[in-house]
Amino acid sequence: MAQLRQEVDPGEAGLDAKALDRLDQHVSHYVDEGRLPGFLLSVARGGRVAHLTTHGRRDIAAGLPVEPDTLWRIYSMTKPVTAVAALLLVEEGRLSLDDPVERYLPDFAEPRVYVSGSGADMVTRPAEGPIRVRHLMSHTAGLTFAFYHSHPVDALYRQAGLESSVVPGSNLAETVAVYASLPLQFEPGTQWNYSVASNVLGRIIEVVSGQPLDTFFAERIFGPLGMTDAGFQVPAEQTGRLAELYGDADGGGIEPIPGLPLHKRPRFLSGSGGMVASAHDVHRFMELLRRRGELDGVRLLAPETVELMTSNHLPGGADLRAVGSKPAHDEPGNDGVGFGLSVSVVTDPSRTTAPSGPGTFGWSGVATTTFWVDPSHDLTVQFMTQLRPKRSLSLFPDLKRLVHEAVTD
Repeated sequence: MAQLRQEVDPGEAGLDAKALDRLDQHVSHYVDEGRLPGFLLSVARGGRVAHLTTHGRRDIAAGLPVEPDTLWRIYSMTKPVTAVAALLLVEEGRLSLDDPVERYLPDFAEPRVYVSGSGADMVTRPAEGPIRVRHLMSHTAGLTFAFYHSHPVDALYRQAGLESSVVPGSNLAETVAVYASLPLQFEPGTQWNYSVASNVLGRIIEVVSGQPLDTFFAERIFGPLGMTDAGFQVPAEQTGRLAELYGDADGGGIEPIPGLPLHKRPRFLSGSGGMVASAHDVHRFMELLRRRGELDGVRLLAPETVELMTSNHLPGGADLRAVGSKPAHDEPGNDGVGFGLSVSVVTDPSRTTAPSGPGTFGWSGVATTTFWVDPSHDLTVQFMTQLRPKRSLSLFPDLKRLVHEAVTD
């Protein structure tokens, strides 16, 4: 077990200690008001952690505090890890971003695209072209999530038992086959819709590598990077470090809710949202990307590959709001933000809801976890908690604004 620690004083890293205190106080109010159970926040500059704060509880009923070695369900922050895994195979020549998905998953050989109607009256047509690997990584494949309730295809996902993106009791291969049987919302490559695509990518990684997804991650990413606690399950001797998951209570405040159990290897290995990790693990992963594919003498990806991953891949260079499948993504927070290969990318800082350096990239998880890398300010930032809210906390824009205010050079 490795533990994240503060390595340098804020001033030495070009950060204002008073501004960081304001940041801590702002987020601590969420805990003190009963809106969050607890949190961990780290800010690193040039790879050195200059600010590390823990506050509140990882388990309220047990009175256990958040600590630097607490384990967190990171949910959709798994997606960038899956993208890195796929890019490893691309660099080895075993996979290409332009490969049709059907080459590895024949069930996707004849995709159909939604035209009109709903349910039994839905009209579809053959897709004009194949779904390609790059479409999965940029979420432009035409796939969706069951929980959107904004498109007739979303309803088909619910009818297929995909409320949680997995057919109950099935494994990754079986669930991905169900995805393939459903129509696409739009022609691949023409729009953006955040979706189950990373699960399909995870299955391709398994097929190409000949290994289960968790084994590939452990051998090719976690081991080389020293991400000692990252994975799809928590060993019995470490379960006390795992934070409880909470949700909004109907009468106000928060209450425990079921989360990924993680006590044994899951049948469904989700490249979309199945991982658990410590703050140290997330820091190591962020640093790999900040340093353009190399960390402590270990190179996983070429700089050009990381540049490709963290560049905007949306049609016509648009932002998420312009090409999103409305209304699911038509929100102000998507102004000035594009999407790369499984990470968001700031394309126009003048239009973002929070101050961001150009090219800032990262992603978040449904349990209110997030990370971002700001290359222009040499920053890596993560925020970890365990709350699946029913309503927006408006927390992430505040985090970015307050971190930005702390940068002195």
